[in-house]
Amino acid sequence: MIRVVLPAHLRTLTRVDSKVRLDIDGPVPQRTVLDTLEASYPMLRGTIRNHVTKQRRPFIRFSACEQDRSDELPDTPLPEALVARAEPLLIVGAMARG
Repeated sequence: MIRVVLPAHLRTLTRVDSKVRLDIDGPVPQRTVLDTLEASYPMLRGTIRNHVTKQRRPFIRFSACEQDRSDELPDTPLPEALVARAEPLLIVGAMARG
């Protein structure tokens, strides 16, 4: 099971109050987590990734185990701590500096 923390505006959209729990076992890549998340919550399609290219939206970042994982390849396995439920995958809205 993977836990995912969504930014506030996406929690409102999905009508969840806290972390989203996804039933995924074993070593999983980021792509599988996002595919499962979008399948479980279809209203998220297009909000985190582009519909067609499946590329991360510009102001969305992924973080896990205190590291930014936004630029990792989508098929790179996520850390074991996520699968063991010790750590959640954080999906955060990035802020641009001005």
